[in-house]
Amino acid sequence: MKKILSAVLAGSMMLMAGSAFAAEVDRREADQQVRINQGVRDGALTPRETNKLERQEGQIRRETRRDRAANGGKLTAGEKAKINRQQNHISRQIRRDKTNGAHM
Repeated sequence: MKKILSAVLAGSMMLMAGSAFAAEVDRREADQQVRINQGVRDGALTPRETNKLERQEGQIRRETRRDRAANGGKLTAGEKAKINRQQNHISRQIRRDKTNGAHM
């Protein structure tokens, strides 16, 4: 009985961790979208920079949707790591584009 309870508890913790990461992916995407919109509003991003960033965000969004669909709504550890790297790259690109490469 103890083993069954442990297995159920471990499984539910993994599901919660998966949902937490999914929420984190969505939250980061929303935060980055806000940063892009601020850059447009402030004039810190050119239309060309904005289009490139929006295109990159869209690619990650589509890739995430495909990965989730292929795995029953879940992302594998490798897919999570890849998405995180891609989001980190876009985050750095937003900062560079908004400051025109100046160090902050």
